[in-house]
Amino acid sequence: MVLSKQELKNIETVLVELATKEVGPVLKENAGKMFDSFDDKANQVDLVTAIDKQIEQTILKRLKAEYPDFHFIGEESYTSADREISDAPTFIVDPIDGTTNFIHGYPYSCTSMGLVEKGVPVVGVVYNPHLNQLYHASQGNGAFLNGEPLKPVERPLGLQRSIIALESGSERSSGSSGDDNFDIKQATYRSLLSDQGGYIHGSRSCGSAAMNMCMVASGYLDAYWEGGCWAWDVCAGWCILTETGGKVVGGNANEWKIPVDERCYLAVRGGASESSQDKFIEEFWSHVAGKLKYFWQG
Repeated sequence: MVLSKQELKNIETVLVELATKEVGPVLKENAGKMFDSFDDKANQVDLVTAIDKQIEQTILKRLKAEYPDFHFIGEESYTSADREISDAPTFIVDPIDGTTNFIHGYPYSCTSMGLVEKGVPVVGVVYNPHLNQLYHASQGNGAFLNGEPLKPVERPLGLQRSIIALESGSERSSGSSGDDNFDIKQATYRSLLSDQGGYIHGSRSCGSAAMNMCMVASGYLDAYWEGGCWAWDVCAGWCILTETGGKVVGGNANEWKIPVDERCYLAVRGGASESSQDKFIEEFWSHVAGKLKYFWQG
C-alpha cells in the first residue's frame, strides 16, 4: 500500500479532529490535578497517569474504527511485539507528551499522533490545548500551525549563533551503573555551551520532545538534540519538521539516515540551505562526547 497525498491529507484531517475535539479537552481539564495520582514507569521521574491511558484508549478506538487495517503503537500499550515497525501504515501515538509538565500543570504538554509508512513519518499532529497550538502536516501537503502555513524565516544557520533544545530526560544513571548515557549528555552540553567549545547562544527545554520538534519546525529553535526518547515522542514532530524543510538525523556522529525508533536524534530547522544544514550537523556532532546507546524494553 502506498498512500496518496489526498489519502494522507484525509488522515491528517481525522487526527486534527480527534486531537481538538476528543483529546485536547481532557488533557486541558486535568492538567495540574494529577499530582498525587501517578505511577512510576521506570524511575521516579518517568511518570504515567490514568489520563495517559484513558486518552490512548480514546485514540485507539477512533483510529481502529476509521482504519482497521492499519497498525497501532501507543506509548502506554506497546509490548516487545511492537518492536519491529513494519512497512505497513502504522499509527505511532503518545497520548500525553510532557507527562511531568502535565502533572505539574506546566503548560507544555500535548498529544502527539503520527503515521509512518515504510517506516517514514508521513502524517503528524501535535496539539497543545493549554496554549492553543495545533501543529499538523502530511507528506507533500505542507505543515500548518492552527491552519496557517508553517514556514520558518530564511536566515543563516550556524552552531555558534544557535539556540538548541536540550533535555535532562528521565534516564539519569551515572557511569557507576555501566550506563554512560547521562554522563555523555552532560559532557556534550558542557562542550556546546562552553566558550572553549561550541559557545552556542543558549539552550532551551520544553520538557516535551514533540513540542521541541515543533519549535524547531517553526524556526524558534535552531536544533533539538536528544537521546532516550521514543518513536512516539518524535514521529509526529518529525513529519511536521520535514514538511518545513528541516532535517532529522541521528544524535550520534555520522548517522545520516536513521529509523524512527532510533531513540537518539538531532533535528535541525529549515529556512537554510541543505549544505548549511549539513555543515551545522557535522559541527554539532563534533561536540557529542561519546556514543549514546539506548534500547527498547518489552
